[in-house]
Amino acid sequence: MAGPRATPPRPSSPAPRTEAVVPPDWASAVTLVSSHEGTPPVVVVCGPKNSGKSTFSRVLLNALLPRHGKVGYLDTDVGQPEFGPPGCLSFHVVDEAIKDLLNPTLREAERCYFFGDISSKRDPEAYLNCLFHLYDYFVGKYRGDGNEMLPLIVNTPGWVKGAGFDMLVEMLRYICPTIVVQIRITMQSKNLPDGMFWLDGDQTGPRMINIDAVFHDALNRSLLIQKDSYGMRERRLVEYLKQCFPSNISLSTNKELAYALASLPPYQVPFSDVKVVHLHCEVPAGEIWRSLNATVVGLVVSGASEAARSIPYCVGLGIVRGIDVQKGLLYVITPVPLERLQSVDLLQQGLIEIPTSLLQVRGCVSPYMSTNVLHKISERDLYAADG
Repeated sequence: MAGPRATPPRPSSPAPRTEAVVPPDWASAVTLVSSHEGTPPVVVVCGPKNSGKSTFSRVLLNALLPRHGKVGYLDTDVGQPEFGPPGCLSFHVVDEAIKDLLNPTLREAERCYFFGDISSKRDPEAYLNCLFHLYDYFVGKYRGDGNEMLPLIVNTPGWVKGAGFDMLVEMLRYICPTIVVQIRITMQSKNLPDGMFWLDGDQTGPRMINIDAVFHDALNRSLLIQKDSYGMRERRLVEYLKQCFPSNISLSTNKELAYALASLPPYQVPFSDVKVVHLHCEVPAGEIWRSLNATVVGLVVSGASEAARSIPYCVGLGIVRGIDVQKGLLYVITPVPLERLQSVDLLQQGLIEIPTSLLQVRGCVSPYMSTNVLHKISERDLYAADG
């Protein structure tokens, strides 16, 4: 069929030379965590932005895998996620070593929530609600009696002052980690306070490990590189959208991808089959559908059939390529497999933007007619779509 296809395999890369790039205090911290006895640890990695939290988390994940076989990973940085697209909080179970210590790699989440922004500043309460639900999901599935017990790594955002500090405190109090790894930079004013800053009085806390950030040295390959945050988000979305196509199709440039997306038949989504939620703004009732045109949306399952306290979870992102108000149709392109789309009944619109490099080709967000239908697909519909 002309719609979404199987996710292409991640490009292989040589195994990281960790012995050449991991500084001694990082190696010691990794050894302490990976040799933890008893229940597999829950580890929170925190520190200011650009301190190397994601890189340390990758090194730690690789060290935990040989002993545990699988490692849970809670991706909480909506601006610079490790495994998912921007704007999402997600939980992953990783069962293979990360080969590239310097760059994030897309992986399918076991559970994901679409926050719809690259920072938690706009709605801290909604952000924490998503995070707490993800942690509850992990506990319910991987920490209960008789369940598979997995270690968990929680990689936190680098906003550690003001309201960002308050949210980190709430996060630590809710998760109650076994170990907290704090990464510190040379500019002391930007670091978190010493000790177990989130606890009151004489409460017993987790094990604290302090390590220093790794800064670039011209004579040595550093684990830490200066981030181009905007560019990284654009590249991550580009890589995500490439999953719309089979791996044997060469899309080496953004121009090639833009033309490919422009020619890709989208799904037709009847207005009557989905609800729309605008996460960070209000839209007049008469403009709800038109407001979706040429935007990135979260494809969401409302969770109505689950527990009453559940919140809608996201199965992936899509681009609304066009709107036909007279016919009551949305035209959506997405790499999410058809079988998962059938449960989608909610579109969440946030502030995640289509990469500008994909908007430079005329027609890449124009309506394009298709026979792929998202709603209530029967076996006959599936056969017709495949044909």
